[in-house]
Amino acid sequence: MSTYTFSPPELESIWSQACSELQQQLSPAVFNTWVISNPLTGLFIDGETARAVFTCPTAFHATTIRKNLSTQLKTVLDALVGKAVQLEFEVGTPTPKPPVSPTPNQPTSANQSAAFPSAPAPSQPTPTATSAPPASTGASSHAPTPSPAAPTFNSIGSLIHQTKSGSPRVEDLFSPSTLQSVALDRAVVAARQIGLRADFTFETFAVSTTNEMAHAAATAVSNRPGTAYNPLFLYGGVGVGKTHLMHAIGNNILKNNPETRVIYCTGEEFTNEIVNAIQMKRAIKFKERFRTAQVLLIDDVQFIAGKNAVQEEFFHTFNSLIKQASQVVMTSDRPPHEINLLEDRLRSRFEAGLMIDIQQPSFELRTAILLIKASAVNLSIPMEIAQLIASQVDSARKIEGMITSIRSAVELQKKPITSDLVNTILNTEIDKQRPSLKVTPNDVLRAVANHYRVKQIAIRGQQRVAELVKARHVAMFLLKEDLQLPLAEIGRWFSGRDHTSALHAVRKVQKQLMTDDVLQRDISALRMSLTAVSK
Repeated sequence: MSTYTFSPPELESIWSQACSELQQQLSPAVFNTWVISNPLTGLFIDGETARAVFTCPTAFHATTIRKNLSTQLKTVLDALVGKAVQLEFEVGTPTPKPPVSPTPNQPTSANQSAAFPSAPAPSQPTPTATSAPPASTGASSHAPTPSPAAPTFNSIGSLIHQTKSGSPRVEDLFSPSTLQSVALDRAVVAARQIGLRADFTFETFAVSTTNEMAHAAATAVSNRPGTAYNPLFLYGGVGVGKTHLMHAIGNNILKNNPETRVIYCTGEEFTNEIVNAIQMKRAIKFKERFRTAQVLLIDDVQFIAGKNAVQEEFFHTFNSLIKQASQVVMTSDRPPHEINLLEDRLRSRFEAGLMIDIQQPSFELRTAILLIKASAVNLSIPMEIAQLIASQVDSARKIEGMITSIRSAVELQKKPITSDLVNTILNTEIDKQRPSLKVTPNDVLRAVANHYRVKQIAIRGQQRVAELVKARHVAMFLLKEDLQLPLAEIGRWFSGRDHTSALHAVRKVQKQLMTDDVLQRDISALRMSLTAVSK
């Protein structure tokens, strides 16, 4: 038995009548969102059964229609076709034509056979009038047209807070769990589209005394964008969590309202977009995009310094956004007054908001960050090993690299997480990350003496004053760790001490580095100084 396939005109007629019926049963919001955008694109009759195919733009639309509107669709189509219709939903690109109005002599479901002028041969089953139930008396004879006041958004998330007098609310048609899931899904999609990392949220941000003020300000901004601390300027060294907080602000704003117009870019990307806009003669579109944003997140804003055209455009964009109470959040590796070649008018505007210095994470915070990030990738790291790693790395970014390396060893090489494994990875990572210092022992002694404000001759001498001992031990540690000098040679640089004295100093500094945040900053600063003079 062959299958009868409805022709496009027949399909259009059936769908028009179905829409007329559904428009009376559903609220304008639901009808315009879920019926018009998911049209009937195929209708087939095979004996006593019929099959209707709807083409949906996304799998989410298909799932939602099947779960919430299949009963209404099936009831209407059963009446129009005169048979039990099986509904099928496929994902594709629907290109629906507006439902046509039935002609004055167009038959309804009471005389369904006349609706198919191109009837098949007798061997093919044709719907008959006797098999069709009575037509619905409430059917409209006019094609459904969206009400001008009715919303026409393409997803349910836009309708969560939308109501219309006299019409059922969307909350009444869909369950709260479905609505919440939809809103979260739309927030995730929106965040991904603008370049935000899904794992950079407030929930995954470890807080301590070094960043608690920045965390509190970022949370306030995300909950009340444009009214709390505008602009917000976060600055600090590499790997202190500036970018994490910026992404968390954007993610939380979109979670609260996925329709918020958020723009996230780096200072370099902002610069490149301006250059491209000028070259492609699209400067007007560029201005419209940035100046109509409700939230602007600029990472590494110091990059625009020294670029006159870029600073000119950013100045006007900044003024426009602040004037319309749009939120501006910026990060930098230094405060505005230390950004060379930054125009004074921009510097004054940056400083007019809330500026927060995020310090290097403490040992405890680094340990917490490591455990949080490891848990996020289902990696169980014992506390003692987490502390071992935290004592050797000084930023969240390096912690992420360590977790990736450990995870790779565990999953690909099937190795257990042990101190030996971690030490091996630490030595490899530190060797890769640490720049090669081409300095002499005298350079090291000079840098240490300047840092601790003591004389070189005193560091190399025999005095046991506390500040001299600390400086001496740090110098020995750097000579061993960064210059790779033998212990015996290190001892000779300090009034002919033997190798055991040098070994004691190196081990003592290594142990203190695990918990002493001040010493960690001292070592980091000294290495930066030595890198600057390295040839």
